[in-house]
Amino acid sequence: RDEIIKMARASGFSISDGIVTGGAVDLVDFFHMAQAAEREACAKLCEKMHPGLSTLRVAEAIRARGQA
Repeated sequence: RDEIIKMARASGFSISDGIVTGGAVDLVDFFHMAQAAEREACAKLCEKMHPGLSTLRVAEAIRARGQA
């Protein structure tokens, strides 16, 4: 929850007394931040579960998805 609030604020949303305000651009920015966070979490999980060269390539491929 805290991470989501942090990303929302970083993307431009304003949060006050439980009310969230922002625009379409803020929503798109938040979406991209959430995607990047999910990719990184998947890459780290992959590295942790199966250490090795082929797994590192998979983790790199997951991270590279954000560059395309």
